[in-house]
Amino acid sequence: MTFGLAPSSAASTSSSAVLSAASATAMARMLEPAEWAAAGIPLLRNPREVVSGLHSRHRPRPATAIVAVLDPEERVCASASFTRRSAPADGWMFRNVLLDQLRRVIPHDLRRRTPVRTAVLLYCRDGDARWTPEDGAWMWGLRDACTLHGLRCGAYITLTRDGWQVLGEGRGGRRPNSESKPEPFALSEAPPPLPRTGGAASEVLRRAAAR
Repeated sequence: MTFGLAPSSAASTSSSAVLSAASATAMARMLEPAEWAAAGIPLLRNPREVVSGLHSRHRPRPATAIVAVLDPEERVCASASFTRRSAPADGWMFRNVLLDQLRRVIPHDLRRRTPVRTAVLLYCRDGDARWTPEDGAWMWGLRDACTLHGLRCGAYITLTRDGWQVLGEGRGGRRPNSESKPEPFALSEAPPPLPRTGGAASEVLRRAAAR
């Protein structure tokens, strides 16, 4: 004989309530395109150049996210790519992983009164270019991570088989896309700058590279 306790109706109700509350909280941690557009996100002067440059650097495949920091001239200061884990989309989790990547590649700007550098996010995924709740969670996470790292929140860009799309702006293009080969740096953007090591010798190398 096997003895056991059947779950009470009260316990089942309580469990359902907890799941519903968690789902509602996760839904609150996402942004709709209209909310994103109303947030005053700065427009990229040349989005295709930024997209092509990041595509050439990181060669993303579906489920790859690329976070990049741009200087005031829209040159890439630092960037990092990572694969999204198979878990429910949650802006809080996305915020944490983006913040971790930013801390790895560039110092924060929290001492500045006004941010001078901008973070953008390119996410390569399956499906078409239309907004999804997953995109909304990435938007929420990017905005929050930028605030905590002292950066301006910049564009959120999707890369699919149809091409690239700056969500909330309506700008996009067919190439690059999630299936295209990366362009050479010469066609997309200048190669990454020389590492800054300090000292007179470093300054001489920097000036020679600029000629």
